[in-house]
Amino acid sequence: MLRLAIVTSHPIQYYAPWFRHLTTAADLTLRVFYLWDFGITAQADRQFNQAIQWDIPLLEGYDYDFVPNISRRPGTSHFWGLQNPTLMAQVKAFQPDAVLMMNYNYVSLYRFLAGWRDTPLLFRGDSHRLVPQTGAKAALKRQWITQIYRRFEACLYVGQANRDYFKYHGVEDERLFFSPHAIDNDRFISQAATAQQEATAWKRELGIPANHQVILFAGKLIPKKRPLDLLRAFLQANLPQVSLLFVGSGELEAAVKEQAQASENCHIYFAPFQNQSQMPRTYAAGDVLVLPSAGPGETWGLAINEAMCLGRAAIASDQVGCAADLVKPETGLVFSAGDIDALTGCLRRAFDQDGSPLRQWGQAAQAHICRYSYDYATEGLVDALSALASRPWPARQQFTKTLSIRGLPELAGGAGRGL
Repeated sequence: MLRLAIVTSHPIQYYAPWFRHLTTAADLTLRVFYLWDFGITAQADRQFNQAIQWDIPLLEGYDYDFVPNISRRPGTSHFWGLQNPTLMAQVKAFQPDAVLMMNYNYVSLYRFLAGWRDTPLLFRGDSHRLVPQTGAKAALKRQWITQIYRRFEACLYVGQANRDYFKYHGVEDERLFFSPHAIDNDRFISQAATAQQEATAWKRELGIPANHQVILFAGKLIPKKRPLDLLRAFLQANLPQVSLLFVGSGELEAAVKEQAQASENCHIYFAPFQNQSQMPRTYAAGDVLVLPSAGPGETWGLAINEAMCLGRAAIASDQVGCAADLVKPETGLVFSAGDIDALTGCLRRAFDQDGSPLRQWGQAAQAHICRYSYDYATEGLVDALSALASRPWPARQQFTKTLSIRGLPELAGGAGRGL
């Protein structure tokens, strides 16, 4: 059985369930190496403006190690936030046949990239170029990143914009494998009926009229997510029997509330940060999720995955990483980032005919999101590892082991090679 080491920054609520899935769905001996313990203990999240500790299991069902981090300011917001001198030794002790890296732009990971020669390296990322950069600095950055990607035998892309990013940085087709961004679809879909009941009661507690449909914003109230754009579009749209619900916190919270209170519309509501166990209820409370992010920072937008599992349509800006993959004409609408008039038009179209388009899009969204699952993410990883087994490598003795995905014969071939 092939031994796979995964090196990543910290336990993440979207990745931990996939790691559990990998231990049972693929013939792998897996160990995850974490470089920071955020999410396991209550620690300050600067963007949420509060301490965060996730309330779902993040360390159950798979093997892992925490690599000691000696950074004076541990975290992922700066280059020196991950300093792990024993990383190389701990990974070597596991004796992996391959190493999958989920990050690279930190001091510990550059050192690892420079020194690791034992087995093939793979990379899975979600960056995109939906906001192209130009100029001398951008050209130098392109050259640097291109050199970094040459260190990887395979790159796993999570969606179309991410694939274009890899191609722009010189990654050939034969090194690219589709491993889509996914959430724990089973958890969200299985809780849909209960979540709907809970959402009805929750909306009543929030004061939302029972006969109102709801536009939902769920996430950090920070500049890149452009919550004020949504507020202004909602006020312009002047939709009868429709409420706007902001769920989350962040540096723009006061500004959004101030502008909402200054308006004549009394159907704008706010709810605080909701932990993971409450997210199915959160999406069930809305009829459409809106993600109006602008800039390069919204590399995917997993809130859209979550909402679609609950059968909710989505409206997203064209600078949201998942827009090309998930927000199709049959599942929602895409508008130009920062164009408030265009977003206003999307809201009016969505609630045309008493929201009939939303019901149709929501049904299609729940069917569409099934392809963006841990099963398909696993298939892409296994496809990449299988391809590496046939390529020359100096230390190949143990790398030609047979790979398979358990219980998934219907997925063999296909999704791992392209969208």
